[in-house]
Amino acid sequence: MNSLDLFSNIQKKQSFLCVGLDTDLNKIPEYLLSKEDPIFEFNKRIVEATAPYAIAYKPNLAFYEYQGSQGWISLQRTVKYIRQNFPDIFLIADAKRGDIGNTSKMYAKAFFQHLGFDAITLSPYMGQDTVMPFLAYEGKWVVMLGLTSNESAAELQMLMLADGHRMFERVIETSMHWGHENNMMYVVGATKAQMLADVRKIVPHHFLLIPGVGEQGGSLEEVVEYGMNSNCGLIVNSSRGIIYADHTQRFAEAAANKAKELQVEMAEHLKSRGCL
Repeated sequence: MNSLDLFSNIQKKQSFLCVGLDTDLNKIPEYLLSKEDPIFEFNKRIVEATAPYAIAYKPNLAFYEYQGSQGWISLQRTVKYIRQNFPDIFLIADAKRGDIGNTSKMYAKAFFQHLGFDAITLSPYMGQDTVMPFLAYEGKWVVMLGLTSNESAAELQMLMLADGHRMFERVIETSMHWGHENNMMYVVGATKAQMLADVRKIVPHHFLLIPGVGEQGGSLEEVVEYGMNSNCGLIVNSSRGIIYADHTQRFAEAAANKAKELQVEMAEHLKSRGCL
């Protein structure tokens, strides 16, 4: 899947919504806990309900890895279900890997060959050789951490360098040459929406993955204002605000309603910006 494929799906669904599958056993409806694989059952119903409004899903690996082998089974079943039933969906492994080349080669095999994800989030801290094994896969993407919205992000990302650049700007400027617009995108937190303008000065045509809209306080309107380009160029993630909208047996219906609300708002932004 390349950037034109992504944009085509955005236009088809009039949406640039990614649903984060951060599935916590302590937060899903209690009646699902009696199922053989509660996490998969929850994910399956969330996906069924929200697929008309989403172009991507993003499981956060921490919510699966902490359960050991059972968590990996749930993740594999989730990916397989999405692949078989919604083949146009863009699947992002929110794994935040980043290690020496030899190790990265194995991670790339795990997530791209074995699990079948389209993209993976990576930390650029250790440099180019940690990223290149992932870029060797045709049609796959790396999603580099650019400017995150966590509380202490500024301790490193906003450091002012001797040449007047901030650390996050240097990271993006350097790493953008490792790949291209059809296999690299960047994470920029929605709570840093106004700084998207600075990111766009460096990577005007790349896709950006934007977490933090909704429960974390990010504004979709501001994200669009500062970050959207002529091909949309945005994948906006919402997790808790959608998947935990309700804790009863109507949780999937509630998730669909929340996803639809965002999709309707996104459609208006796409129209106003000439992307439809």
